Amino acid sequence: MGSDRRLRRLVVDERTTYLWSVRHKHRDGDVCREVLNLYRDGARTRIVFRQGESGSGRFVAEGYWFSGCVADGRGNLLNLREPGVVRALVDEAQVRGLLRGGGEVDGWELFPMIAETAGVRSAAAATAATRPGCPPGP
Repeated sequence: MGSDRRLRRLVVDERTTYLWSVRHKHRDGDVCREVLNLYRDGARTRIVFRQGESGSGRFVAEGYWFSGCVADGRGNLLNLREPGVVRALVDEAQVRGLLRGGGEVDGWELFPMIAETAGVRSAAAATAATRPGCPPGP
């Protein structure tokens, strides 16, 4: 079994390669976050998905799913540990010019486009109803 902390390689083209990893983070007094770290040419870009307020439709794993999963409450779920999802996020962030020079990107801005293009409808619609307050699950 491999290390969950290793950097993985994403080759975009013959000149562009990213190293990446995913972490679930907490800060004192802050909400849970799923963070996709992208490294290229000495710069680090963090695509951050913060847990939203109740009813916001912004859910992070926080023990409900496998670490690295984020969902919008409408049946769309992204697993940030899947290379295809990472590639889709990188492609969309590049198109928007968000990967220049590193920094932090709000992942929720990218979520709708990735969910639509990646065809990531979850099985939430097929699951039995859950108790009020529970995020939709796969």
